[in-house]
Amino acid sequence: MTNTPSSAPSPLTYRDAGVDIDAGNELVERIKPLVKRSFRPEVMGGLGGFGALFDLSNKYREPVLVSGTDGVGTKLKLAHQLNRHDTIGIDLVAMCVNDVLVQGAEPLFFLDYFATGKLDIDTAAAVVGGIANGCTEAGCALIGGETAEMPDMYAPGEYDLAGFTVAAVEKSELKDGASVAAGDVLIGIASSGPHSNGYSLVRRIYDRAGQPADLELEDGVKLVDALMAPTRLYVKPILSLLKSHGAAIHGMAHITGGGLTENIIRVVPEGLGLDIQASAWPLPPVFQWLQKEGAVVDSEMWRTFNCGIGFVLIVAPEQVAAVSEAVQAQGLDHWPIGQVVTASDAERVRIA
Repeated sequence: MTNTPSSAPSPLTYRDAGVDIDAGNELVERIKPLVKRSFRPEVMGGLGGFGALFDLSNKYREPVLVSGTDGVGTKLKLAHQLNRHDTIGIDLVAMCVNDVLVQGAEPLFFLDYFATGKLDIDTAAAVVGGIANGCTEAGCALIGGETAEMPDMYAPGEYDLAGFTVAAVEKSELKDGASVAAGDVLIGIASSGPHSNGYSLVRRIYDRAGQPADLELEDGVKLVDALMAPTRLYVKPILSLLKSHGAAIHGMAHITGGGLTENIIRVVPEGLGLDIQASAWPLPPVFQWLQKEGAVVDSEMWRTFNCGIGFVLIVAPEQVAAVSEAVQAQGLDHWPIGQVVTASDAERVRIA
């Protein structure tokens, strides 16, 4: 028998495989002005290089670099479901820069990673616009990033986000919790809502309640707006506070995954614990709704959500009044929520 030669295969392109390079280039051109607004004087060059450059030489004497990375978890699922993409980038920035702030570090620059199955330029531009706005509010430069179009990796319309930041602090001004002592007072600073933590439980409760997006909470805010409120950026007010009252602040904590139960104790030395008074601040309506609709017990609330406290200062007792006055001057709602105590047993955090 004689084999019949098969016909030649038709030529394929990267676009045929699901990746549109032209769309990626169009996205870069669209976001360039948004990104440029976030630049600081130390940024060298612009977008488009293989690596981003940042000059530290004129700002610090003994710089300690502090790096952080994070995402926004399943809050992204809610953003997809509601088609609200313009503020999720602020969440991404805040989750990273608020973390490095805990050590007294100033965020210098930020990089993002945006991955999707098929690039939608409008959606991506809205997300990156939020990232740029968050960087501008935090005072750090959106110095670079990566957009990855990966067919078959994500469901249609979905995308994923990750962020990376580098910060710096003078070695002599580093906050590591070493000076925290029994008797120090915890000053809790208000959150803007659930921020970007606990959303697997949030979405479960929201779905079970019938997705009542337009439900008006006790404070007059619609439920959907309360759930999608971007994470508060604490960078500029806290850096200002450190300049004027740095010696009085022995430690700081960003309340993220693990809630009030697990985050503050991370900066408290062994042999010490925390006594937190839950009645010291009002539980915001969005958390009241989540607890009621989900029948969530108090202990689960404390270790899942920030419950209205997004950032905590650990302050020398004799300086509480002065620090509180300075926090008030920054326009931040705050409350003394507890104190540092001696603790010799395994249970170092008590919330009552």
